[in-house]
Amino acid sequence: MKLNDLKIIVTGAASGMGRYFTQQLAAEGASVAAWDLSEEGLAAVAEENKGAAGTVKTFVANVADEKQVVAAIKASGDGLGGLNGLINNAGIFRDGLLVKVDKKSGDVKKMSLEQWQSVIDVDLTGPFLATRELAAYMIENKIKPGVIVNMSSVSRSGNMGQSNYSAAKAGLVADTKLWGHELARYGIRVGAIAPGFVRTPILDAMRPEVLEKMVQGVPLRRVGEPHEIYLGVKFIIECDYFTSRCLDIDGGTVL
Repeated sequence: MKLNDLKIIVTGAASGMGRYFTQQLAAEGASVAAWDLSEEGLAAVAEENKGAAGTVKTFVANVADEKQVVAAIKASGDGLGGLNGLINNAGIFRDGLLVKVDKKSGDVKKMSLEQWQSVIDVDLTGPFLATRELAAYMIENKIKPGVIVNMSSVSRSGNMGQSNYSAAKAGLVADTKLWGHELARYGIRVGAIAPGFVRTPILDAMRPEVLEKMVQGVPLRRVGEPHEIYLGVKFIIECDYFTSRCLDIDGGTVL
């Protein structure tokens, strides 16, 4: 699929990698529906992409809310004159150990159900809802081909303190394989990317000594750049023989 034929949704588009993906896709001629909860962030995205070769239209949507996803799919399709792509990028962290003994009191602290459920809702249920609705939209409107990119994580193999996040990202890779098989008959490909540690505002906010310790676990001894992850996104979009697989772009990191 050529980028200038693409009419694609990017979730979590107001910051981090989602914002970068939106900018790069628009610069290369794609039409992008940028979804996020932040109206202010979306306004900035719209402003910075004025004059791009492609088009960027913004939509406030909570990917964990079924009614909002259904409405945003329709609005995005109407706004772009159709849809044939999706990047499930929106995600949150609510890190914590499953159980932890307080050194002073001896009390056992537990990961709360809210910590667990909030991450599952955004990071796994969100992609499920967006993928389901996009696929239905394309089938009903007889649109093909199409492509979906799921943003997983190196944490999909299990990372201490991330029971919720690891479960969501592992589930997303499993669904990538499943959805790729189920949707192939409709001309829709599905791929995933599992980034390692990537330079984003979240990473930039870490204490230098913590970041340095983390980087020591990366064979290439550095964090990734958003453009390196975008190259994976672009490959999945453009390679029409790629589906049901996950690209690990993590500098060789093993957790």
